[in-house]
Amino acid sequence: MLKSLSGRPDVPQVCVPIGSAPFPVPFASGLEYVPPARGVWNIVHVGMLIPEAHQIFVCAPGCLRGVVLTAAEMNASDRFSTVAIRESDVLEGGMESLIIEGVTDILNRLPSRPPAVLVFTSCIQHFMGCDLPLVYRTLRARFPGTAFADCYMTPILRKSGLTPDEMMRRQLYSLLEKRPLNSRSVSLIGNCFPTDESSELVRLIRESGFDLKDITLCKTYAEYQKMAESFLAISCCPAARAGGDALEKRLSQKHRYLPLSYSYREIEQNLHRLSGALGVPERDYSSAVSRAEAALRKARKVIGGCPVALDAAATPRPLSLSRLLCEHGFSVERIYADGFSPEEKADFEWLRKNRPEIRLYPVSRPEMRVLPRRTPGKTLAVGQKAAYFTGSNYFVNVVEGGGMYGFDGICRMAKKMTDAFLHEKDARSLIQMKGLGCDGCR
Repeated sequence: MLKSLSGRPDVPQVCVPIGSAPFPVPFASGLEYVPPARGVWNIVHVGMLIPEAHQIFVCAPGCLRGVVLTAAEMNASDRFSTVAIRESDVLEGGMESLIIEGVTDILNRLPSRPPAVLVFTSCIQHFMGCDLPLVYRTLRARFPGTAFADCYMTPILRKSGLTPDEMMRRQLYSLLEKRPLNSRSVSLIGNCFPTDESSELVRLIRESGFDLKDITLCKTYAEYQKMAESFLAISCCPAARAGGDALEKRLSQKHRYLPLSYSYREIEQNLHRLSGALGVPERDYSSAVSRAEAALRKARKVIGGCPVALDAAATPRPLSLSRLLCEHGFSVERIYADGFSPEEKADFEWLRKNRPEIRLYPVSRPEMRVLPRRTPGKTLAVGQKAAYFTGSNYFVNVVEGGGMYGFDGICRMAKKMTDAFLHEKDARSLIQMKGLGCDGCR
């Protein structure tokens, strides 16, 4: 039964206090709304991280609109092509031939042959039972000097198995060719932004004499291929975990999942796990803890009791960050997220017990389309979505943790929150730049 969404819904019908919310999914699934404040990168942004690679999307025109605009905003249209699927292509069959000949025509027209091509198929190929293995066998035989990665733009798969984001971050490393492993080489994988050089994670690796590789730092395809030499692959983003497991299985690299966290205990445990994987002595992080404590006290002194709103696009661990802020006297009032990762269970339980009044808001529920986008008085928002839904121009403009990690990351977040509180931004113009970090959006 369809329900009209005209008018203004009652806030209690949209949000739920964390004290009575189920975990890990507080809201029922159904018809979804996509706010303009997207925040996170999409699969086009992620795929562009492979240097010199060319992307080809084989989709219906309606599906192509968003990805075409993404490539344009990145100033990367020269690395992007499309094969449009028409109704007749579906009715008459021959989808395999359409992909093969479409990709062939594109590659033959390029001024130079790219070393790698990412071919994105969509939902329709899966509905039709398209023989994709045949497609890729044919393309690889036809273009032996070019590596092909099978990639997918399949939102129908968001609720089961690997999500499109997880699949993309796995396929991001599928083109790495097996090489002898180098015991002094380590890779950070699955991040869209470089991890801060000042973070304890990066410092531990570099100061221990290891060569650090990261796709976000690669300038050439040859440099990207050197990531296959790393004996250790480290993932920090939940969506990157499957990619690390795949590298361990395919290239025999050791994989360590050291998730981004705002818990002192978890941060220290992760860093000690890294020391063990590197075979180096564990370090003492008491001074780093002291610096984080001092940074939070300083930020709290400036921000005071100002209401704080966070969203899950700003950090994959919004509950962990919320708990840290609450433990240090900040007034967290709202969290915008459709669901939470299982590793946030302990933080969820702590917040439910100690701050049961915190309100959870969905991001994609259709009621959010008409919910008033303002709050009484000043609100400090962490993330674009939180800024959009609260109508706040005082917000921390970060995506996916913003490269911050560990105790140093907490210090940096405290500084960003202070700066956001003191200096108003133009939220409207920044939110329109959905490809944060892209050259075309600066």
